[in-house]
Amino acid sequence: MAAGNHGNGAGTPEDDDPFGYLYADGQDSGAQRGGGQGGYGYPGPAGAAQPGRPRTSYNQVRAVGERPRPQAPPPQQPYGQPHPQYAAPETYPGGAPTRPVPPQGGGRGGRSGGPNTRGLLIGAVAVVLVVVGGITAAVISNKSDEEKKAEPAPSAPADPADPSGDPSPSPSSSSGGGEGLPKQDAATLQLTPPARLATDVKGAQGPGGAYVTDFNAVGAAVTWKANVEAAGRYKLYVRYSIPAVDANATLTVNGKPNHNPLGLKNFIHSSDANWEKNWQTTWAPIDLKQGPNEIKISCETGNQCNVILDWLEVRPRTAA
Repeated sequence: MAAGNHGNGAGTPEDDDPFGYLYADGQDSGAQRGGGQGGYGYPGPAGAAQPGRPRTSYNQVRAVGERPRPQAPPPQQPYGQPHPQYAAPETYPGGAPTRPVPPQGGGRGGRSGGPNTRGLLIGAVAVVLVVVGGITAAVISNKSDEEKKAEPAPSAPADPADPSGDPSPSPSSSSGGGEGLPKQDAATLQLTPPARLATDVKGAQGPGGAYVTDFNAVGAAVTWKANVEAAGRYKLYVRYSIPAVDANATLTVNGKPNHNPLGLKNFIHSSDANWEKNWQTTWAPIDLKQGPNEIKISCETGNQCNVILDWLEVRPRTAA
């Protein structure tokens, strides 16, 4: 190689530094060799670059004093305010609003977030009470119906003018309706023909089922001697049967006819003419003296006497 080729100094051997590539970044940034500023890698004049070195540095090396000043820290958020970087999505513009989360069941007094079990329990108790009430009402109603069926058919008073006369059940076959008051079977009464005894119709309560028949004729009568311990106002009860047609008779006490006929009506409202199915009772107010009294029931002119008689009984005025 001729020496003249290196006379300009730019291509002299001493410029061929085998480690020059290590300083390439410094040269690209304008670093110069020597001059009291160190070797390659130190920055030279701003904007200066080595020719023939298009490569730029990946790390810009700056001289002392040329580093940028640190920026001021971002302002702190007030206490209790979340940093915008960690804020909830709904706080950003256009974010979807959130809904409050219902409290979950837990401690004492807390409401459960599940189904309303208290309401369901109250509804179930109400249903049970309604069912129990219905069963109780049905039992009471059935019992009431059975009691009504067991009661004897009531009778209406014989004297319509008597304000205290009310229907009464059939009297028992006891010796009297009150202490010392008499009761007499029609079969033991004094009979006035054509009245007579018979036993064909079932249901009579006299001895052997005997009763007084053939009473539907003027002059037929039954007479009873009734003895009471005290004078006063009493009720005369009579058990009889009719062929489902109203009847009546004349009542005489101690020779004095009663103002109103003895009503022997169809109080049970029967439509069956069978005598056996029409036994019933009636009563009429009477005034008795102390001791023996004569009570007479007769069929007189104007009476409807198609009736058979079973027994007669005296009861207190206050008796039902």
